[in-house]
Amino acid sequence: MNQPWSGGSSDMDPMIEFPCAACGRLLRVSGAFAGRNAKCPQCNNVQTVPPSAAPSVSAEPAVHGANPYLLPTTGGATPPLGFAQPVGSTASTEPLAAVSVVAPPAAPGPSLQHAGRETPTKQLFDRIMAEISKIYVGQDELVQGTLVALFSSGHVLIESVPGLGKTLFVRTLGQVMGCHFGRIQFTADLMPSDITGAPIFDMKTQEFRFRPGPVFTQFLLADEINRSPAKTHAALLEIMQEYRVTIDGQSHSLERPFLVLATQNPIESEGTYNLPEAQLDRFMFKLVADYPREQEEAEILRLHSRQQDINQRLSSELQTITSPAEILRITRENADVRVDERLVDYINKIVRLTRQWPQFHLGASPRAGLAIMQAIRTLAAFSGRDYAVPDDVVQIALPALRHRVILSAEAEVEGRKADELLTELIRTVEVPRL
Repeated sequence: MNQPWSGGSSDMDPMIEFPCAACGRLLRVSGAFAGRNAKCPQCNNVQTVPPSAAPSVSAEPAVHGANPYLLPTTGGATPPLGFAQPVGSTASTEPLAAVSVVAPPAAPGPSLQHAGRETPTKQLFDRIMAEISKIYVGQDELVQGTLVALFSSGHVLIESVPGLGKTLFVRTLGQVMGCHFGRIQFTADLMPSDITGAPIFDMKTQEFRFRPGPVFTQFLLADEINRSPAKTHAALLEIMQEYRVTIDGQSHSLERPFLVLATQNPIESEGTYNLPEAQLDRFMFKLVADYPREQEEAEILRLHSRQQDINQRLSSELQTITSPAEILRITRENADVRVDERLVDYINKIVRLTRQWPQFHLGASPRAGLAIMQAIRTLAAFSGRDYAVPDDVVQIALPALRHRVILSAEAEVEGRKADELLTELIRTVEVPRL
């Protein structure tokens, strides 16, 4: 059993919680460091610890070896990977306070930590992000999560309100990546053959020939996917898993890479159909896109308020950074990123614990563990590393699990949320020392 962390402060030493001014993470530090400088372990931003007169948490010793959000804050021993070490301050001769992260960002999603070498994959990722930002502003979690899914042979379910530029994002991504873009507007009367295509009779040859549907593309935007019934969703099951369409006993392969970005509106329930669990499990991530920040929205107004043809802008302002062949090559290379056996056990414990958690009626399937394994390899490669670390798992766990668990009736009545319960669950699993 884990023992309380016994460092340089007593168990009753008040703790101070405050947000990082740069990345917004909630940080915890011993009250003894009030008024001194502290460095955020997430973004290395240095700022002054608020006065101890108004600490938000007191007398709560952190537990050593649990989740990174609750790791030790002070003491003589070496804090676990990902947390600040006391080092010399640039502002004074006093050391920086050791800070621990006690809560995830307000909008959780994949983020890059423990940056490594300037590898070709990392340089490509940086160029892609810079090119996309010329047209599509903000939503870094959405952009990074989609790129991780793309280079991991996965698919993405996006939950957001209308008007946040999802179509523009997919078109921009297709232009930058050198891939074809397609869009399907899901409606209640949409038939499976409208997605996959169907045989048509050729009067000239007097025989049937297959007419491909809109799914025969590389980047497919399935807009408002929950507007269609289950029989239409079923048309995507084989496509997303096996990258082929079977019509009249004949299989038609899709061009790789193939990425489905499905969207659903979280505020409208009339005329919608819940996605079946089998369909939800096909998505590697569920990403939540929120309204842009004030500065980002002002930039959107400046960039997209001149009534310019968006097709012309996409072709003239954006450069094609990569190609389908290079995407497939990097995807194969990412499989060589090392994942320690202790990290595999860490992922396995998290996934299996979702099936025993009392607030979950249904836990995650083994496909969830596979998704996390593939994603942390890609996340490490984007950071310039050839090895994965526990922080990669923590960053990717919520997007990979939130749509794969079903809350119990009691949890729903209490108003609990999947992200909240998953965060509590992850905090109970001991983090491996690599």
